[in-house]
Amino acid sequence: MDKNTADAIEKDAAELASRLQPRSGKYRKISPEMDPLRLGSGWSIEDLDKPQVIIESTAGDSHPGSAGLFELVEEVRAGVAEAGGHGARYFCTDICDGEAQGHDGINYSLPSRDAIANMIEIHAKATPFDAGVFVASCDKGLPANLMALGRINIPSIVVTGGVMDAGPDLLTLEQLGAISARYERGEITHEELMFAEHNACPSCGACSFMGTASTMQVTAEALGLALPGSALLPATSGDLREVARAAGRQALWLSEHNLCPRDIVTREAFENLIMVHGAISGSTNSLLHIPAIAREFGVEISADDFDRLHRGAHYLLNIRPAGEWPAQFFYYAGGVPRIMEEIRSMLHLDVMTVTGKTLGENLDELRASGYYEKCEANLARWGLKREDVIRPFDDPFGTDGSIAILHGNLAPEGAVVKHTVVPREMFQATLRARPFDCEEDAIHAVLTHEVKPGDAVIIRYEGPKGSGMPEMFYTTEAIASDPELGASIALITDGRFSGASKGPAIGHVSPEAANGGPIALVEEGDLIRIDIPGRTLEICGIAGEEKAPAEVDAVLAQRRAAWKAPASRYDGGVLKFFCEHAVSAIKGGYME
Repeated sequence: MDKNTADAIEKDAAELASRLQPRSGKYRKISPEMDPLRLGSGWSIEDLDKPQVIIESTAGDSHPGSAGLFELVEEVRAGVAEAGGHGARYFCTDICDGEAQGHDGINYSLPSRDAIANMIEIHAKATPFDAGVFVASCDKGLPANLMALGRINIPSIVVTGGVMDAGPDLLTLEQLGAISARYERGEITHEELMFAEHNACPSCGACSFMGTASTMQVTAEALGLALPGSALLPATSGDLREVARAAGRQALWLSEHNLCPRDIVTREAFENLIMVHGAISGSTNSLLHIPAIAREFGVEISADDFDRLHRGAHYLLNIRPAGEWPAQFFYYAGGVPRIMEEIRSMLHLDVMTVTGKTLGENLDELRASGYYEKCEANLARWGLKREDVIRPFDDPFGTDGSIAILHGNLAPEGAVVKHTVVPREMFQATLRARPFDCEEDAIHAVLTHEVKPGDAVIIRYEGPKGSGMPEMFYTTEAIASDPELGASIALITDGRFSGASKGPAIGHVSPEAANGGPIALVEEGDLIRIDIPGRTLEICGIAGEEKAPAEVDAVLAQRRAAWKAPASRYDGGVLKFFCEHAVSAIKGGYME
């Protein structure tokens, strides 16, 4: 061997040794204060030399999805210790969209995602760790953690916090909006409303339907960042505790093999995720979160990618709000692995996962392990078969996924509709515009029957730059629960919807009104044409009369010349900062 070759081999070996050396040990040599400060935090002298794992969670008393996480954190910590490491607990609690509904608190929801991601980045970057376990459950906490993983890129694994039990008669929280609307219309008694409120959330865990929280738990597993079969386990089950402990042990394996999130999460992994999203009829809020997560991993995912991949995607899942059963039944039917088995022919099976094995290898091992038999034993107690919850690939509810992206002169950059929850009567319709500049005015008009069949309720100035992009949950529920309006009007907004929303709702209209998008120019009586199969959303008439496209464009140009951007709603604080820096909803609503 010549000297140059020997030197090159020696250099490569040194670089490998340096890369595999515990990151925490390098920084301990630089900072003499680190060890005494950790000893003062309760670490033992022996702990200092162990691989050090950050256990980041959204645990807190903020809502049921986070209230049960501390117990999982302790299981993770035990698993880390069993594998020879030391776990340090860090916390950044999330807020609850449900508790923020109906008042200006919901405006903080989307900004909280970016704030949590920023805080996790600070935690992990300010102090060195060799690996991380990230424990979260719900709407903004989970996407925030996934965004942060892409930024910090240390060996990491995600533990999802599971789903709450259903209440009496399988009551679940997403039914509360409709129940409340029925009470407001005088259709049920106060006692009936109180019974529903007192029994809809009988345990900790994410809300028991395929809303945003459940969709984000599925997202973590579908991307390969959580252990197979771990998403949406019942939060009260021993299975979830075992998963948390196993994840703690696996974090040490990931550290030893230097397998990092960016080695796992590729464009192909995101394409797998979108196919799973189509199969489960996932939340429309995924169109905000998944592009934002992808950006942190250096992958560009657009709304049009969703539309392209959902065309031909087999929609299989019979879980609320689009389906019949609470979300705990998803696990009983086999969870994410069962969905992936059914759509196996449409997936990239060679993508890597946190097990150190490919997706295809994971699915084969689960099938051989008796996993599905264990799941289905739970389902049998309810007198159900797997096919009642997860349809076979060749017997789907539909073959066009669940999401459509609409374009046209009302939404030049795009708008989002979850067509699996839209009445067929509204797939193609021409409606009269009823524009409102805030949700409060719109819901009042719906509940007082000022809105009539054939109307298009337009709520604007509620996008990321307008108000922080709150959910239009109560308005969608008031419409969907009204037998007359539910199949005869549409709600169109530059805001967003709850993952629990159903009915004729089109959101994320971009450009938004605050940016001077066409939605700001719509006037009372304009005609709005919706064509979901054709993927179009257009202003097709003025003052009740249909017009040629050139005539509509001319009127809009006149209105645009007279339009003035409204003053910001906020004169300081987080919301002012977010509204100034947020990108379009159709791009992910993240801050630049």
